[in-house]
Amino acid sequence: MKETTRTVLVILLNRFIRSVKPIYIEVASDEKGNILNERQLKSEPKKAIYDEVWENDDGKTEISSCNHFKRKYRHALEKKAAA
Repeated sequence: MKETTRTVLVILLNRFIRSVKPIYIEVASDEKGNILNERQLKSEPKKAIYDEVWENDDGKTEISSCNHFKRKYRHALEKKAAA
């Protein structure tokens, strides 16, 4: 059985200081939710290539320090579902 890998975009925002630029992190995970690969992107992605988009607005700078994420459904960077 082939395991599928999901690509997730995590956006770290700061709701307290809006002038701080968001941090974009691309995460590859397996079906069970285990993180296989994680890399920080230099700028906002241009293409909608992600299976899911998650957001944290607590002003954290790393995924490991975040306690809560919100899933953003129908985000502009999320792949469109096949009809």
